[in-house]
Amino acid sequence: MSRTDVALLILRASFGASMAWHGLNKLRGERGIAGTAAWFASIGMRSPVLTARLASTTEIAAGVAFAAGLATPLSAAAFIGLMVVAIVTVHWRVGYFVFLPNQGWEYCAAIAVVAAAVSLLGPGSLSVDDALLSGWFDGPWWAVGSIAVGIAAGLCQLSLFWRPDRVEDRS
Repeated sequence: MSRTDVALLILRASFGASMAWHGLNKLRGERGIAGTAAWFASIGMRSPVLTARLASTTEIAAGVAFAAGLATPLSAAAFIGLMVVAIVTVHWRVGYFVFLPNQGWEYCAAIAVVAAAVSLLGPGSLSVDDALLSGWFDGPWWAVGSIAVGIAAGLCQLSLFWRPDRVEDRS
């Protein structure tokens, strides 16, 4: 076990737990899945209940898996896909900085970069992946795959479900 392994565990555990908690809040927060679905509808997501359930389930499953270092490239891809959707649907139009009103895309980009970096480094020796597969998920091609699959999944989600209001030209 090296300092890198401990650092990877800290990154995976903190970001994974945060993502899982975020998904749990969508399900069981103050207004529950109905409130999440209503918010998704307000930003232009079709099938808002389905979308809310998909988002919350993905956040919980990917968060727990990322924290444990289980199927790390896949959970990293899920993080990246989730952040692509969040950036495009909500945060991009606000600007970069998270402290702007309605929050910019800075934090979402940071989450995606952490996921990509962990995928590049591999989950480390303090992970389920290492215990079961002994370094099988190490190597740069897993990171390239995680990034590509994450971006593709996010774009697929957007193409299937996101229909923002179209602003008509009134000139």
